[in-house]
Amino acid sequence: MTEFPRKIHIIGSTGSGKTYLAKHLSKQLKIPCFELDKVMWSGSVEMAGKNPPEVREKLLNEVILQDSWIVEGVYYKWLDKSFTLADKIIFLTPNKYLRDLRIINRFIKQRTGIEKSNYRQTLKGLMEMIKWNHGFEGQKKNEIIEMLKPYEDKLIMLKNNNEIINKGNPEMPSDVL
Repeated sequence: MTEFPRKIHIIGSTGSGKTYLAKHLSKQLKIPCFELDKVMWSGSVEMAGKNPPEVREKLLNEVILQDSWIVEGVYYKWLDKSFTLADKIIFLTPNKYLRDLRIINRFIKQRTGIEKSNYRQTLKGLMEMIKWNHGFEGQKKNEIIEMLKPYEDKLIMLKNNNEIINKGNPEMPSDVL
């Protein structure tokens, strides 16, 4: 019988489908999922207050020292321990215009109350997020690819999370997902 990953790290730009995939895999594999935004940002300050490194490390350790987990987020510079402990790392890299559409869709859903948000997004914040999203294609994406080289044996790069959700993946068979 195939051993399925019990520790999964999902990384990608804003709007890449990380949260959607994490929730899907969490349900299918019965593994808890965690948003790295809740580790990075202080809940006491509206999207402006980053947790200090020692708080981030404590919160991250509370997650990754568990027997099984799925973490998702765009962050990478302070997550070596998570990448090291992960059984699989999934890097989502969909087209930037698809990500823009998802970002705008999420903004509308959150502003109308259809979807819960960790923070109240403004129109200015939306524009900044789209600008950041387009900038991701250059330097950030390349930095992540370079940083993930030591983990190539457990790395799955996908243009679309449906490659796992709908079709399955040789690393994670569709009959289980």
